[in-house]
Amino acid sequence: MKVARFHAPGDIRIEDAPEPVAGPGEVKIRVRACSTCGTDAKILRHGHHHIRPPRVMGHEIAGEVTETDVPGWAPGDRVQVIAAIPCGTCGECRRGRMTVCPNQESMGYHYDGGFAEYMVVPAKVLAVDGLNRVPDGVSFAEASVAEPLACVLNGQELARVGDGDDVLVIGSGPIGCLHVRLARARGAARVFLADVNADRLALAADLVRPDAAVHGEDIAEEVLKLTEGRGADVVITAAASGAAQEQALRIAARQGRISFFGGLPKDDPIIRCDSNLVHYRELTIVGANGSSPAHNARALRLIAEGSVPVADLITHRLPLSGVLDGIDIVSRGAAIKVTVEP
Repeated sequence: MKVARFHAPGDIRIEDAPEPVAGPGEVKIRVRACSTCGTDAKILRHGHHHIRPPRVMGHEIAGEVTETDVPGWAPGDRVQVIAAIPCGTCGECRRGRMTVCPNQESMGYHYDGGFAEYMVVPAKVLAVDGLNRVPDGVSFAEASVAEPLACVLNGQELARVGDGDDVLVIGSGPIGCLHVRLARARGAARVFLADVNADRLALAADLVRPDAAVHGEDIAEEVLKLTEGRGADVVITAAASGAAQEQALRIAARQGRISFFGGLPKDDPIIRCDSNLVHYRELTIVGANGSSPAHNARALRLIAEGSVPVADLITHRLPLSGVLDGIDIVSRGAAIKVTVEP
């Protein structure tokens, strides 16, 4: 079979590999769709401290069961696989805080991922209910988007996005688009989308139709105009930008919530925070770290119900041989979602 393996920064190769065999408690699947994301681009450029090469990449996975001894699963079952694997037994997991499990492992990092014709779902995934049935009517490509949607769901739950909120999403990539649609599904009154990349913002706005699209390096004045001087009830920084996080403090309304959804580069993680804005406006700042198995299951339901459509966000579909092209398209911001179909 063919796989896309990471060997070193700048070195991902399409290679031949023997088909894996499912062991006890494992499930072998035929990968039907594995979407790419900005994390794949970062790994290509810089590697990752959790990846010991060579490693098959890909963590937004959907496919079809071909082999297993696990009760309840059978060949032909259509499935979606979680990316982040909590241990299920530590103090955080026992308290229901699986997104911050200190022992978390990941598909495509600790285990071979979905840029392959076949892969094995580890028993650890099954142990935390991390293999989900794809609902009827949901395509494999749509199911692969459940993983990033699950992360978005976690972020909006933490930021308490809800009825009547004015929500500003900074960053118009695939995550930003999902934030726009999920915020609407959660009852937001108005959702604004902002980006410094005018072309990407135009592409995204044409698809997700925010109430306003705001372009520029400093968007505070425009957002204040849109919100009658209040600011946004929720500001979500769906971009790896310290400047966006600093702006979020100035744009948030009184008692507003700010989601630092996009992590910053590890060599530049410090921002300037006007603590008095947080104090006097009673602002809440929350992080967001991936998703839990339960978030993945709920994300699939949102897609199946039509509450958060994702099919039109998949702007490019490529064969496995086109993985590098897909990652390049993502890096240039020339697509919303790129799905690899081995």
